[in-house]
Amino acid sequence: MRARLLPVVSVLLLNLAASLAFAAPRALQVPVSGTALAAFFASQGQVINVNTDQLNLQSLSVPAGTSFEVHSFGPQATATSFGTYNSNGGKKTPPALYTVLSNAMASGWYATGSFRSGPNRLLVNLYDALHTLQGTNTYQGASAASFGIYDSGPGGTFYLDDSRNSGGAAKILAYSGTGSFVGWTWFACETSPGSGGDFADFVVVVNLSSSTVPVRQTAWGELKAMFR
Repeated sequence: MRARLLPVVSVLLLNLAASLAFAAPRALQVPVSGTALAAFFASQGQVINVNTDQLNLQSLSVPAGTSFEVHSFGPQATATSFGTYNSNGGKKTPPALYTVLSNAMASGWYATGSFRSGPNRLLVNLYDALHTLQGTNTYQGASAASFGIYDSGPGGTFYLDDSRNSGGAAKILAYSGTGSFVGWTWFACETSPGSGGDFADFVVVVNLSSSTVPVRQTAWGELKAMFR
């Protein structure tokens, strides 16, 4: 029987330093239940206190032409979609969602994308595990100037911007990377409805430098064993 992997999404985004490097801490840190998220960070060599190191990050901004790469792993990958949305619109109307990886992706598949202007759009290329191009999508209207990330699955659709979630609940927490991930930003997602949770259902890491660091795949059983 194959070991289950903690769901992880690795995202490479270039030129994000301006919007993330100076993010302040959350004024009110969100309680994180259990030890699953701490165990995940420890497995990646991260020195992060999940209850005190959260960043006050609600949206992102990058120059047009910024490129990125997305990889997803773990049991949630077949039940959760991931992508971006424009964050400068009204809060009462759900924003258009620009899917980068859908919940139908096979294991090992990944995507690359690039924000363009004139007109604003997001180009997404989909690759299989052998790096063969499998399809392309163009999302007209997707803006690099002000956008957020979302995840969508059986529990609902949740946004980086707290005010877009039911009751203003935080569903995606941001953390600065440490050690070999200095210059990266982690996004820890809670995919169940309601407030609170362990925020280990879905994790996204964003690279802010021009060099990539491989994301290590850690068996879920191994993580649980660390905290028995």
